[in-house]
Amino acid sequence: MDNKKVNFQNLGRIRYKEAWDLQEELFQSVVDAKIHNSLTRPLYLLFCEHEPVYTLGKSGNRQNLLIAEQVCKSKNIDYYPIDRGGDITFHGPGQLVAYPIIDMEEFRVGVKSYVHKLEDVVIHTLQSYGIAGEKDEKAMGVWIDAQYPARARKICAIGVRTSRFVTMHGLALNVNTDLTYFNYINPCGFTDRAVTSMQKELGREVDFHEVSDRMKEAFAVVFGMEFAE
Repeated sequence: MDNKKVNFQNLGRIRYKEAWDLQEELFQSVVDAKIHNSLTRPLYLLFCEHEPVYTLGKSGNRQNLLIAEQVCKSKNIDYYPIDRGGDITFHGPGQLVAYPIIDMEEFRVGVKSYVHKLEDVVIHTLQSYGIAGEKDEKAMGVWIDAQYPARARKICAIGVRTSRFVTMHGLALNVNTDLTYFNYINPCGFTDRAVTSMQKELGREVDFHEVSDRMKEAFAVVFGMEFAE
C-alpha cells in the first residue's frame, strides 16, 4: 500500500544554508529508510521564506550572476552553488519556498511527471487568486502569458534533485517578492524573459499565510498527500 502520509513543517524565515542542511538530513533519512526497507518511512514537506540568496544549479552558468560575489556580500545577499537542476535563481522575503522530501515511487510518479505535478500545485494555488499560471514545455516553472514571448514572465521557479527516486529542493513562488533582486542575475539563465510576482499581477500585497495554506491544500489535491498530525 502506498505511503502518502507526509510530515509538514513551516520553518518560517530561515537562512538558505540552515534549510539546506536540514533538507540534506531529512533526505538522507528517507533514502536510508528506503534502502533498509524500513517499516516506517517518513516523508516531508517543508515551507519557508529565505533571507536574500542566489543559488546556482549544478548545470548552471556562473556568468548568469551579473555581479561579483563581493558585491553580493556588500548587499547582504548569500550565494551558493548547489546540487539541484536548473540555473541561477533568487530566494528572499515574500517568496514562498516549498521543499518536498518524498519517495516518488510512493506517489507513482517519475521525475518528469513529478516536476509537472509541482507546476500543477502552483497553477492550482494561483487559480484561487484569479491568476492564470501556465506551463512551458521548453522551460521548467510556472509562467504568465507563456505563449507570448514578448509578454512571458516567470512567477515560480522549480529545481529538484533526486536519488533513488527520493526528492529534495523544490519550488519558489513569488508572492510579495522584491523583484529588483532579479536585476542582478539572468533568472534561470534567461536573458529575454521577465519575472513577476502575485503582488505585481494583482496590484496589491497578498496575505502570505493565506497563500501558504492554499498551497498546502494544493499539494494534498495534486499529489494526494495526507498530512501527519
